[in-house]
Amino acid sequence: MNYRVLGKCGLRVSEVCLGTMTFGTEWGWGADKATSKQIFDAFVNAGGNFFDTANRYTNGTSEQWLGEFIKPDRHSHVVGTKYSLKDRVGDLNFSGNHRKNMNRSVEESLKRLDTDFIDILWLHSWDFTTSPEEVLRGMDDLVRSGKVLHLGISNAPAWVISQANTLADWKGLNKFVAIQVEYSLIQRAPERDLLPMAEELGISVTAWGGLGNGVLTAKYLDGQTGRLRENSPRFSERNIRIATELKVLSQELNVPPSQIALAWIMQQRSPVIPVLGIRNEGQLADNLGSLQIVLSEDTLNRLHNVSSIELGYPHDLLGSTGSHTDLYAGLYNNLSF
Repeated sequence: MNYRVLGKCGLRVSEVCLGTMTFGTEWGWGADKATSKQIFDAFVNAGGNFFDTANRYTNGTSEQWLGEFIKPDRHSHVVGTKYSLKDRVGDLNFSGNHRKNMNRSVEESLKRLDTDFIDILWLHSWDFTTSPEEVLRGMDDLVRSGKVLHLGISNAPAWVISQANTLADWKGLNKFVAIQVEYSLIQRAPERDLLPMAEELGISVTAWGGLGNGVLTAKYLDGQTGRLRENSPRFSERNIRIATELKVLSQELNVPPSQIALAWIMQQRSPVIPVLGIRNEGQLADNLGSLQIVLSEDTLNRLHNVSSIELGYPHDLLGSTGSHTDLYAGLYNNLSF
């Protein structure tokens, strides 16, 4: 296992993160406590120290079990939890990004985790009703109180994150050091704005959904079943083409498709940290195998081509030959960046 510095905060985290949304059976497809502990132990024994959970996951069981597992050696583990999603149906102030929900949610997460502090507090999803400054003021107070060490944000537009961190610089507040996005061969939309923003601002990227709900394991091509319904939009023509190419590459390289898909995420120009969704030790061992794979330039190009997306305006315009000719006086190819 190798390690990465999270953003500019200096915190050292493993190159993959263990997602614990599977800790608990309340949602009908998770792992029981004994299996969850086996997964946790195997991840730690492999050198992993980075864990992801949320107030909502398995109705609080995820945080509770993770808190028990980390307790014997709390300071060796980096734990991120989230707030924003509902804890109570029918009560608007038990959800959202505002300070009232933030403070209540954090206090309850601390109790479930049975810890004095949260290493990374993630805003789970942007609600479009709370201002970035209000969010940062509230989160900054939590950092100054010692209940939270660092800040992250998930499922938010690039303009929100850029505005928030600019305000933080201006007003002397703690900034978001990491973002969490859905990113995989079948979901490359973050390449339009989120990933370039993160690279420019020195923000680390963690990625959920790296295997596309199992599509990128290629198991559905073989008639196996899983969590996806037969009519799931995940089974689009494009996604099936990508899974088929992964299966071909798997046979050529003699490694599972899932390992190729995760290795692709980690071998982008700016490395991305996958959040692994695991239900048993076998899946963990398979996913960790991706750490041993170095994809060739030819393989990366094949995966890029089969999964390519249109970046859209203004990216397509600014990347066109015409724009390059006009912006660089016809000498674009003679210029080193």
